[in-house]
Amino acid sequence: MAVVTAPKQDRSRATRQRLLEAAVACLADVGWAGSTVAVVAERAGVSRGAAQHHFPTREDLFTAAVEYVAEERSQALRALPTDDREQTVAALVGLFTGPLFRAALQLWVAAAHEDQLRDRVAELEARVGRESHRIAVELLGADESRPGVRETVQGLLDMARGLGLATLLTDDTARRDRVVAQWARLIDGALTAD
Repeated sequence: MAVVTAPKQDRSRATRQRLLEAAVACLADVGWAGSTVAVVAERAGVSRGAAQHHFPTREDLFTAAVEYVAEERSQALRALPTDDREQTVAALVGLFTGPLFRAALQLWVAAAHEDQLRDRVAELEARVGRESHRIAVELLGADESRPGVRETVQGLLDMARGLGLATLLTDDTARRDRVVAQWARLIDGALTAD
């Protein structure tokens, strides 16, 4: 009986994906200082050499990991129904309260002190920020040609980031739910006012 193996390209793609997911989990769990290529490789179940084949430097690995998960999250957001503003606001807040945000925050803090990381993370954050704003506008059905609407959507994203920071230290679920409900009412009023 012949053993059928996945083509080399498929195995390589699967290895890359495991590394990216493990890198985000490591950043979220143990921070930048504890997230080495060796730790990520072990968590992904691959050799350090395989990790370095896909990502020659630590910076390559972690910026790619945050970018990968940001794109996954964006795709999930695009699939949301847009008929429930509170659900939409809660999903947008969710961008900043999960493991991706914790991982990205670790990367931002490291970039503040490491020159080789700073430009890459600043570019990545700008791109993710633009994409998050664009998706929020689409999901909310916001008409940014109206005065104040762009700022209202950006205010929602900024508020969500603040809630994400608060969540890092305590379980803020009950308060966050009340804030999300209030912001949904505010957004609804701002986007439907004449």
